[in-house]
Amino acid sequence: MTVPAMRSDEHRPIVGDANGKWVYWHRELPPLAAEMVGEHVVEATSSRVPSSLARGGELWDRAYRELMENAETRMKQEIDRLAGRYAHVLDESIDSRRDEVTGEAWLHGLFTYELYR
Repeated sequence: MTVPAMRSDEHRPIVGDANGKWVYWHRELPPLAAEMVGEHVVEATSSRVPSSLARGGELWDRAYRELMENAETRMKQEIDRLAGRYAHVLDESIDSRRDEVTGEAWLHGLFTYELYR
């Protein structure tokens, strides 16, 4: 069975650059040949923990790592959905959230990025 060839304008899953990289953070720059096609915002959160999050504490560090992993996963999903190839993160806003009823806390982040093809 032969698979029909895709036209150059058809959507394809992202493949990253030669190093398998899709997301470039702040001062990192995407490949020179990439063309910027728009600016977007993605939102991500960490898991909730039954406590408060003190900046610099063990729970904060764990939540921060998870938040950043989730943010990168969300950006990869958006790159694919928007038929892009790379994201260059320009700005991030991270804060802690707390649900007083359940006593749980988590980190929430907004990440502004440029989409490249």
